[in-house]
Amino acid sequence: MTSSTDGAERESRGIQSIEVGGQLLLALAHLARPTALKDLAREAGMHPAKAHPYLVSFGKLGLVQQDPGSGYYGLGPLALQLGLISLQQFDPIRLASADLPRLAQVVGNTVGIAIWGNRGPTFVRLEEGPTAVHVNMRHGTVVGVRATASGRLFSAFMPREQVLAALALESGEPKSRIDPRFEAELRRIREQRFCSLVDGAVKGVTALSAPVFDGFGRMVLALTAIGPSATLDADPAGKPARELVRCAAAISAQLGARAS
Repeated sequence: MTSSTDGAERESRGIQSIEVGGQLLLALAHLARPTALKDLAREAGMHPAKAHPYLVSFGKLGLVQQDPGSGYYGLGPLALQLGLISLQQFDPIRLASADLPRLAQVVGNTVGIAIWGNRGPTFVRLEEGPTAVHVNMRHGTVVGVRATASGRLFSAFMPREQVLAALALESGEPKSRIDPRFEAELRRIREQRFCSLVDGAVKGVTALSAPVFDGFGRMVLALTAIGPSATLDADPAGKPARELVRCAAAISAQLGARAS
């Protein structure tokens, strides 16, 4: 009979040459530009003479292609096809929804998924936390751009024209520019890639929000925790914030986003 240990070893055993050659593909993805053999090999941690045969084989498969003029290596047509198929398979809302129940338990308050809709930031999924006090929210709720963590987060990363349109809709007045104080706040949010807001739209309520990006660097949704200020830690270094950021980064990685 085969022991469970032997079975586990067979399942975890890989082909070393594929793993070694795969470092070149990882290096190409990390560099994100056509690269000379010596530079690509250095990025992958191997000698150029060792890297070249792998690149030849990858080229035959279409994973890598070499520019005939410069001789630089870049990702090939098969890599593009695989990337497009991967984008079709991974829906950001579905991925984030799977994490909501666990995230609500860890954060200890209501968590939700907000997307940028026709009227601005819109919550499409909500999961209540284990606390006895909940913030009254429901699916389809559209929140303000300036007075909510989700709204500010989207304002920091969405195209300027869309943000100005949402601000105009919110205020009822045409907007041609963002005021300096709000602009400074958006700059800080971009730097931190996180938003924390106490007493925003509702007094006594705290909201934390972390962005999820796709493989093109676009913000596709906000992971947001909402709760009474007495129970939800607003500190960006606190556990709720760290969990939100970690979860958002993991979903972003699944969507092909590069680490900031």
